[in-house]
Amino acid sequence: MATARKQNPDATSTPAVSGHSAPSAPSAPSAAHHPGATIYSVAERAGVSIATVSRVLQGAGTVSAKTTQKVLDAVDELDYVPLGAARSLAVRHHEAHGLVLPELTGPYYSELLMGFESRAAELGQSVTLLLTDGKADIARAVRQLATHVDAIAVLGSAAMPPAVAKALHGKKPVVIIAGSPQEGIESVGAENAHSAQKLTEHVLGHGRRSLVFVGDPDGAPDIHDRHAGFVAALRAAGLEPAEPVRVPFREGEGEAVAERILSGDITADALVCANDELALSIMSHLQDAGRDVPGDIAVVGWDDVMTSRYVRPGMTTVRQPVRELGELAAERLHQRVHGAELLAAPRVLPTQVIIRGSCGCAAQPRATPPTRAT
Repeated sequence: MATARKQNPDATSTPAVSGHSAPSAPSAPSAAHHPGATIYSVAERAGVSIATVSRVLQGAGTVSAKTTQKVLDAVDELDYVPLGAARSLAVRHHEAHGLVLPELTGPYYSELLMGFESRAAELGQSVTLLLTDGKADIARAVRQLATHVDAIAVLGSAAMPPAVAKALHGKKPVVIIAGSPQEGIESVGAENAHSAQKLTEHVLGHGRRSLVFVGDPDGAPDIHDRHAGFVAALRAAGLEPAEPVRVPFREGEGEAVAERILSGDITADALVCANDELALSIMSHLQDAGRDVPGDIAVVGWDDVMTSRYVRPGMTTVRQPVRELGELAAERLHQRVHGAELLAAPRVLPTQVIIRGSCGCAAQPRATPPTRAT
């Protein structure tokens, strides 16, 4: 799937839509109060021409590193974000929307991207993708992206710290996907705590009593909520939760967890994993070492990725509407750019516990693959 990267040579110029000339000598707002920062005030703060500011913000690469830094510092100080949405509508350009993801490895990110891009294409939008993994200054990268697009969707909260949210507020529509709600920014996500509690209760129903949560509750709000549901189920059963195994969502981390189980470093009769990628990696590695899943240890996951339906035993998991989250984010950005009001309450899509065999149940009929929302 190709994502179109829209180039907007007017992204940092300020011609009036009506055709009137722009003022030739505006004064820059003060550093303490600059609600109406313009390309002129950025240029004055940095001590350069507006043409230089334009080249820097377009990433032309023809400006010296020292001057580029001065311009970017001025942009940060003045909270400057070009009003690209109004101009693109005035000149009848297609909208360009940004999507900020950590990376593209793993099925979750690709499913989310496919949902976002497919809905954006249906609505006549192009998509510019920003991957934050490995970037030293994520906040600045997001702000630079904002100079080239009319609206932004961000996965999680890490790429939308309060300073960036404040800078974009009222200038660019933003939707946070599966992140912490912030004032003035819409958020969409899937339900986590209740389904995690139901999943854990189901595992407890098989007589398992030494359960361990695999995933870092501090890593993301949705993982925090899944762990909260896990803890609630254990405490309702009169059990004290063990410390979670705090690992990132990477296949190699699942293998490392399996090795710790094999060595006796982790003692458990069931693992409740924060996503399917970890669960599948752990289960496969344990099986290769001769362990019986679920006979020796039950393993359950979250997401209901396609592989979960075809491994043996099938993976008991929670189905969340990842593609639909991407579609919803793209649709809300489109609506906001066209004047829709901000939705104050988060949009939360339902999730569903899917029972297969890895929890200890007898083999279940193959679950019907999820269908797209209409």
